[in-house]
Amino acid sequence: MTSTDVRTDGAGDPGRGNTQPRRSRTRGCLPFAGVCAAALVLLLLGSKLSLLPGFGDLFGEKTTDRSGPAVLKSIQDMSSYEAAAGNFQVVVDLEKDAKYLPDAIRGTRTLYVGAGTVGASVDLGKVGAGGVTVDEERTTAELVLPHAVLGKPALDPDRSYAVSKQRGLLDRLGDFFSDNPGSEQAVNKVAARHIGEAAKESGLTKRAEKNTTSMLQGLLGSLGFEKVTVRYADQPG
Repeated sequence: MTSTDVRTDGAGDPGRGNTQPRRSRTRGCLPFAGVCAAALVLLLLGSKLSLLPGFGDLFGEKTTDRSGPAVLKSIQDMSSYEAAAGNFQVVVDLEKDAKYLPDAIRGTRTLYVGAGTVGASVDLGKVGAGGVTVDEERTTAELVLPHAVLGKPALDPDRSYAVSKQRGLLDRLGDFFSDNPGSEQAVNKVAARHIGEAAKESGLTKRAEKNTTSMLQGLLGSLGFEKVTVRYADQPG
């Protein structure tokens, strides 16, 4: 009799012959999926543990200021006496729409709270030789000063903030590729304009002139003047 060798390694079975490569490919994907899952779990745990005492330093953010030193550009001698300042706040609702596109595609609407100050001052440097009159006994003085003027509104970044900002799809893409995404320059300008208009109607200049008068009367009174009169008039150009 002739003996026949029987192979038991599955080489003659096409179905079993392809099992080994398929298992190898499956095992190769498992480490990658495991790494992704571990990274996701670590990220979720980091966001949760950062809220617990003692874990904030482990997952917290670090801010590094690499700004250069401030550079002095110019110096101006000041002769104005700032006699009053007003604090103002305005809510800006600024909307920009495209003419033929819906707001979801192109358009922005920003709700912004702007806070700032405006000063009112009297320029004592504009008082000429004829603006000060003193009698011979040096007991009476009369001063003619220019009217108080308002300064430029100065927005306070610590008290100004955006409440909400809605942007269309194209605007979001533009902010993504822009060097200065989400710029609030437009609302800052609008807020400063409204604050300046409110300062004109607040009577701030009258308050500044009253305070300047009190300051000069007290100063000259301490120098021996018994009567000090201060008037405000338009100065000749």
